[in-house]
Amino acid sequence: MVVDPGELNKHLPSYRLYNTSATSATLFRGIKMISGELKNQIDRIWDAFWSGGISNPLEVIEQITYLLFLRRLDDLHTLEENKSVRLKRPMERRIFPEGKDEEGCPYENMRWSRFKNFQPAEMFTVVDRHVFPFLRTLGGDNSTYAHHMKDARFTIPTPALLAKVVDLLDDIPMENRDTKGDLYEYMLSKIATAGQNGQFRTPRHIIRLMVELTSPQPKDIICDPACGTAGFLVCAGEYLREHYPNILHDEKLKQHFHHGMFHGFDFDNVMLRIGSMNMLLHGVENPDIRYRDSLAQENASDEEAYTLVLANPPFAGSLDYENTAKDLLQIVKTKKTELLFVALFLRLLKPGGRAAVIVPDGVLFGSTKAHKELRRILVEEQKLDAVVSLPGGVFKPYAGVSTANLSQKSMLTQKLPIATIKSVLSVELENPLRRTMTGKLW
Repeated sequence: MVVDPGELNKHLPSYRLYNTSATSATLFRGIKMISGELKNQIDRIWDAFWSGGISNPLEVIEQITYLLFLRRLDDLHTLEENKSVRLKRPMERRIFPEGKDEEGCPYENMRWSRFKNFQPAEMFTVVDRHVFPFLRTLGGDNSTYAHHMKDARFTIPTPALLAKVVDLLDDIPMENRDTKGDLYEYMLSKIATAGQNGQFRTPRHIIRLMVELTSPQPKDIICDPACGTAGFLVCAGEYLREHYPNILHDEKLKQHFHHGMFHGFDFDNVMLRIGSMNMLLHGVENPDIRYRDSLAQENASDEEAYTLVLANPPFAGSLDYENTAKDLLQIVKTKKTELLFVALFLRLLKPGGRAAVIVPDGVLFGSTKAHKELRRILVEEQKLDAVVSLPGGVFKPYAGVSTANLSQKSMLTQKLPIATIKSVLSVELENPLRRTMTGKLW
């Protein structure tokens, strides 16, 4: 039957539904758009890399990530210096040591505020021969960002390009958290070479939809087991800041927000570095972003650990079947990663936990034994709240596969007979004038 927007809002009360086409100019409320000036500044940096011989978008973002990290280290060191002067006591935490490195370069020269004023040739030598080796041995920061910078590679080919990029980055005001976040979001939107091994970036308005469906709470423990650039975790953090403005004023909640709430896993080191920096620039100090094959047997002990799962797992790519967690194969004996990931989500959630995940339509309508068994589990052993059908072009240019969003609450402590299950809300997001809702999922 056709349902008017008012009827939909009874089921999904916290936001309005719009056309979710990737080409649509309509976004969910609350999403900030990047300013024209900042956009132009990023475009100039991007053009500088391309004209300088680096055309791979992931490599561009990776190099910018390193430079932004260096700028942040210098800012943190400056804060410690100012604190030391105010309190008239020695610095408690010195990021850049006193003295010189093994090749005789003063650590002071490795700071952004110093080398940005060097001549291009000298700057290139300092960054290439001293700064990046220093990054790879950095331990004093003791954060997820420092950990992922340990295998940093400097690939900017010429002194002229480095000097130009440093000048352009230095002109961007980084004091405001929103500016830093918008800057990185815009850069990530330029990734057009993803899609390998089933990886692709989830459009921001789709992420926002899924976050609002699940309404993150200040005490949630949030996980994305295929985090990529950490878009879901970033959006969840922004949602919490928006809806719970006092979350960072309570010392216990603040500690949880910065050090215990966000968990993201991936087995692509480039994505881990990018995701870590994305979280950093959005104001999360030390999230748990680390290397992990979420489907592997070695990680099978991570059970009932999270209250909220947000994810868009890979639909394709290679699978090490022999190393796949045995408990997942007991749920669904298959080599299809999308089915194994749904089984993984159920394992990760605490009783009463929530999840919103993107899956290909095959999960809902596939006819294999594994597909049918997984759907039975979702209906009989879980509380499946809604299925939101997304249009086929929503992930272009990365993929054209039709997808759906599952919103569910884990009810692992109860097994409800199918006769008592409430009707599942099924919403098709395709055209603003065509909103349909049915009472059955299959």
